[in-house]
Amino acid sequence: MSTRLQHRWMAAMAMFTVAVTALFTLLAMAFVYTVEDRFIERLLAQEVQRQQAHHQAHGRWREPLPAGMQVVQRAQDLPPDLGPTLRREPGRTEVAGEAGRHYHLVPLQEAGRAPWLVAEVSGQLIVRPLRAALLGWLAGGAGAVAVAALLLGAWLARRVTAPLETLARRVAAAEPGQLPEAVAQGLGDDEVGAVGRAFDALLARTRAFVAREQAFTRDASHELRTPLAVLRLQIERLQGDSTTPAPVRQGLAALHAATLLMQQTVETLLLMAREPTGPAKAVAPPAAVLPLAERWVLAHAEWLDQQPLQLELALRRDDTLPLPEPVLQLALASLLGNAFAHGAPGGRVRVAVVDGALEVSNPGAAPPPDATVAGVRGEHSSGFGLGLAILQRLLERHGAQLVLAHAEGVMRASVGVPGSWRPSARGVPSPPAAPT
Repeated sequence: MSTRLQHRWMAAMAMFTVAVTALFTLLAMAFVYTVEDRFIERLLAQEVQRQQAHHQAHGRWREPLPAGMQVVQRAQDLPPDLGPTLRREPGRTEVAGEAGRHYHLVPLQEAGRAPWLVAEVSGQLIVRPLRAALLGWLAGGAGAVAVAALLLGAWLARRVTAPLETLARRVAAAEPGQLPEAVAQGLGDDEVGAVGRAFDALLARTRAFVAREQAFTRDASHELRTPLAVLRLQIERLQGDSTTPAPVRQGLAALHAATLLMQQTVETLLLMAREPTGPAKAVAPPAAVLPLAERWVLAHAEWLDQQPLQLELALRRDDTLPLPEPVLQLALASLLGNAFAHGAPGGRVRVAVVDGALEVSNPGAAPPPDATVAGVRGEHSSGFGLGLAILQRLLERHGAQLVLAHAEGVMRASVGVPGSWRPSARGVPSPPAAPT
């Protein structure tokens, strides 16, 4: 970062210096040419006064005193390389001739008409012979100034960017478990130091927040896992008791399935509360979808009997997804819960594996645009199951993605891993934006 800032600073200094020296060169050349022209024009003006005074006294023109001047009384007597230009532009007073000659002329009586005082001044020009050397000196001086500006810019850039580089290095070393302290140490009482002190205050609040979150996760893990484990053991003990009546056994089976779902939900949420340590990818062996769907149906059998929709499990025994079983179980439970909560009454909720992805479809309206945005709850949300934003985060942690599509009055929610997802001919919409 600091290197790029230094380069931009040095480039700005160099461009400014080149622009200033170029402007100075133009002004210097304009100045020397103007001084030279004014000198020659003054000589001509003095000679014109002498010629006019002599003509008034004697009725004729005298021989000019300065060398290279002559009085031309007829247009045909003008030098060959001056006459054509003067006939085209009678008002010209300065004309570049041939073979390096240069003319200045002034009418002695009437502008644009003979006679003229003509001066061939190529021998009196000072700037033209020195122009190449003068430009060379100016270019050399400009180059030296540009080099000095680059050196000055590099020195200033290092002084200005060194505190920024220190601040960036200290902030880049920050990790959730090892937040740096005293980021502003050694920084001056300037804007960079103010940013460093603001970072110190922010990191202090972040450390306190991380400590609270870690304590909460630790306490929640203990307080949630323990009663669930006790509940599961007691249910399994009752199921294994031969004296338990058959109707009670059916209820215990539903309670056991629901307890397993609760344990998986708790374990998954606690896992999501931890900082990810590597890239998201699916490393678990493929999990069968049908047994997980049957487990969910068993846990919600009584609730399903009261719903105005029918459930169709269009699954085969060999339908699998390359996701951990708890993750797939939670995804299936969440999508089914949303389908029954938002499906149109009298319709059918269908569960299938299509093109390598788990697809849950139901008749109903399209989802809101912010359905997968973290922290957003729909106006008519029932809160049943995991929210779509949490589900999407869970799937992203395992290298999968959630895709929502609505067409012809049917809502489809698909879960799949990109490497094993084979889009069908009707196409699969692009995944929604990642939650913020």
